[in-house]
Amino acid sequence: MINKILISTGGSGGHVIPAIILYEHLSKTNQLFISTDKRGSKFLDKNTHKIETINTPKLNNIFLLPLNLFMILSLTIKSFFLLKNKKIDIIFSTGGYMSLPLILAAKILNLKIYLLEPNLVLGRANRFFLKSCEKILCYTNQIKNFPKDFTNKIVTINPLVRKNFYETINNDSTRKFNILVIGGSQGADIFDKGLKQKIVNLSKDFSIKIIQQTNEKNVSNLSNYYSENNVENIIFDFEKNLINKIWEADLCITRAGASSLAELSILQTPFIAIPLPTSKDNHQFENANFYKKKECCWIIEQTFFDKEIEQVLRNIIQNKTDLMKKKENLKKLNYQNTWINVNQKLLNIINEN
Repeated sequence: MINKILISTGGSGGHVIPAIILYEHLSKTNQLFISTDKRGSKFLDKNTHKIETINTPKLNNIFLLPLNLFMILSLTIKSFFLLKNKKIDIIFSTGGYMSLPLILAAKILNLKIYLLEPNLVLGRANRFFLKSCEKILCYTNQIKNFPKDFTNKIVTINPLVRKNFYETINNDSTRKFNILVIGGSQGADIFDKGLKQKIVNLSKDFSIKIIQQTNEKNVSNLSNYYSENNVENIIFDFEKNLINKIWEADLCITRAGASSLAELSILQTPFIAIPLPTSKDNHQFENANFYKKKECCWIIEQTFFDKEIEQVLRNIIQNKTDLMKKKENLKKLNYQNTWINVNQKLLNIINEN
């Protein structure tokens, strides 16, 4: 049976990347569309994806609330006709306020609604629509703030990771110790300001290479700084094929978005997570803590980053036993995590009666 499915997403890469992976999993046997706002559109390829734009406003400004509510109503009507004209059978939402009009319209049309929660804390939009959904796909059944009345709707799946990540294993052994620094789709100023001198200090005692993501305006400045201090470096802003950078890395310093950690995990790259303290309901800490409990990573709170990061890196480079243990634990964690297994489970979910 060929279903017509619309995946609703938008905002940051944390929402859009899982939507892209869902699209790839389901498009071979179903007819797929993807809706996004303007922010999310930069992550999508119009030559690959059938894209619809629903530019939902944020509801966090009390002064603009009447106008925004009117816009939500207008977009719900637009979504209603979009779903009806495309003859959509199923809607997937990757969470966030961006999906609000589409889910409301799907409820009116009595369509099947599936939610995806990649974080270890239930998102507010997903919580709002729990009663209306068929199932909610999660990476574990131990989700924080999840209402007990709806736990029967949880279906656990392996973390959604792009297909090429399954095809690459980091077996490279280089002379230098390669440290990858990534800040997620929204960047991380703390890594630009608080890390470079620490890396220079470490380079005086160890043979290291730094591969670091920064904002476009800072690429030349940061690269020049490392080069002037004799630190081999690759500095970049946006990298479509981030897998190549992860493949090079012995260790990663990162925020704790669910997609970033899943990609590092599947490639068995141990990481130091610096959770964004302002993430809603502290979900980035919970994401990282999931891996820490399985002894796959280290966590440093942002408040202590400047004080602790150099010593933590020094300990890891000096004695690689803990690093190799975490790498082995990541391998065990992903033992049955294959593209085919995830694909089959997703298809079973949407095709079950």
